[in-house]
Order: sequence, then C-alpha cells, then structure tokens
Amino acid sequence: MLEEVERWLTRRSWSSADRPLDRLLDARTAEPHRTSVSVVLPALNEEATVGAIVATIRRELMEKVRLVDELVVIDSGSTDATAAVAREAGARVVHRDAILPRIPALPGKGEVLWRSLLVTSGEIVCFVDADLKDFSADFVSGTVGPLLTDPAVHFVKAMYDRPLGDTAGQGGRVTELVARPLLNLHWPQLAGFVQPLGGEYAVRRSLLERLPFPVGYGVELGLLVDALHTVGLDALGQVDVGVRRHRHQDGQALGRMAAAIYRTAQLRLSRGHLVRPALTQFERGAEGFVPRTHAVDTEERPPMREIAEYAERWAA
Repeated sequence: MLEEVERWLTRRSWSSADRPLDRLLDARTAEPHRTSVSVVLPALNEEATVGAIVATIRRELMEKVRLVDELVVIDSGSTDATAAVAREAGARVVHRDAILPRIPALPGKGEVLWRSLLVTSGEIVCFVDADLKDFSADFVSGTVGPLLTDPAVHFVKAMYDRPLGDTAGQGGRVTELVARPLLNLHWPQLAGFVQPLGGEYAVRRSLLERLPFPVGYGVELGLLVDALHTVGLDALGQVDVGVRRHRHQDGQALGRMAAAIYRTAQLRLSRGHLVRPALTQFERGAEGFVPRTHAVDTEERPPMREIAEYAERWAA
C-alpha cells in the first residue's frame, strides 16, 4: 500500500461513534448558514425492506432530531408495492420516468441516482440502498457527519462487515474479485477503501453535479474514481457503521454486475471502446447448457450541471 494511503487511513477513516448526533446538529446549524441534507433511496421491487428503512430515518433523524431535511425514494419501475410502502412510511416517492421526461430513462441504478439530483435540494446528498435489513440510522448520520464537521471533506463512503448468510465476512464478492484488484492496480490511491462498491455514501452536491454517472452498476466505482481526480484523495473519507445485511444476488447477476464495473473502469483508463460490450453466460436447459447474452452497460449521463433544467432550477 502507498505511504500516502496509509496516512490517509489514519486521517480519513472514522467510526460513526466519533461524531455524536448533538455535535452534528450543532455543526449543521453553525454560521454562516444552515447545511441542508437530502437522503435518496433508489428502489426497484423492494417492498419487503424499504418501509423499515424509511421509517427508521424519519423517526431517528427527522422527528427525534432534525438532521435530515428531505427523504426521497426514487422508484425505478417497481411492479410490487414499493412505492405505496415507502409513501406510507413517510418518504416522498418520485417515479424515475417523471424526472427529466425529455430524456428517456435507461434501466439501471446509476440512472436513478443521477435523476435524483433534479428532485432534491440538499447541499449534502446521502444515498442508501433500499434492500438493507436490520437498518441503522448510523448509515446516514455516520456518512453525513464528516461533511458537516469538516469543510475539506467532500465524499464519504460507509464501511462495514458484509456477512453472506450466516458466514461472516464473505459478502461483497464482486468487490473482492473485481473492484479491489482494479483499484489496487490502476488507482492505488483508492486502495484504502473498505467498501468501494457500497451503496451507502454521502457527497456534497457541489461535487456530484460535476461528475458523470454511469447508468448501471458501475456507478459506485465511477463516482469514486472521478471524485479522486476531481477533488483529490484527502477530500474523500470512510466511516465504519457496523454490519450491512441485504438481499444477495445469484452468481449470474453478479457476473453482469462485474462486467459493468469492468466496463466503467475501462472507460476511465482509456476512454476507448470495447469491441463487444456484451457478456455471455450459460444456464442448463433440458438439452444441455444454453447461452444467454446480456448487454453490458455502456451509457453514462453527463455531469448534472450541464443539464439545462438543473441549471435553471438552481439559478432561480
């Protein structure tokens, strides 16, 4: 590991317990102005978990204390009761397709995160995945905390243990097999991030609006790499929030995720083009193995500040 990264780990890695809520509340109301916080949950068919997450954030961080100003669930086309459950729990629910309708929506998590900037107003935006179980408000207060207390910090990722079923430390398979090797080999300054692909992180809007967004699963790696090049390593940090439990995907879904992440990395390494941005996988059928080919996400959305509707909104 680079000496620079070892120094960074001692200066920019914290625990959520390092910043009690009363300290965060004082920091966000300090002069020269009150800092606003938005929480965004991208959701697709997450009726089983989204309600508890929303209810916890609303109860712990909006009612007991006023740390979060707005809580928005962006529904990316759920066919279950995700939207109704989230609304009943206290979130504002916006359908992905209702945001920036002049640009047809593409499928993918990054697309939803990108569009969320148009329907939120917080100076700090905190993203939280909607499939978390046993959710703790520390995922929000922990990642938001350094941004409220240190103006030099612009981007904070959550770090945590990721059990796979009952086995400790075996989650995050795509992280260990794809993302961590890519980062260590090509962006060694980012080798200190424990969970580079984690979906829980908080970022200053002033940075987010300057970054391109891969539309699919490559969004977390893309934002992290681009943030490094935009604001530098010392503006990035991570906070230990404990344990993350969520719904695990099967091996083939992880393969598609890995391909999208590799594509995102490849674009940033060369800005070239893959000869064939597709991934073929195999499923056993009645007569043997059947090939299934899936397109690899290749689209990216431009920095939000280049979108006319966003510029007009913030100029008003």
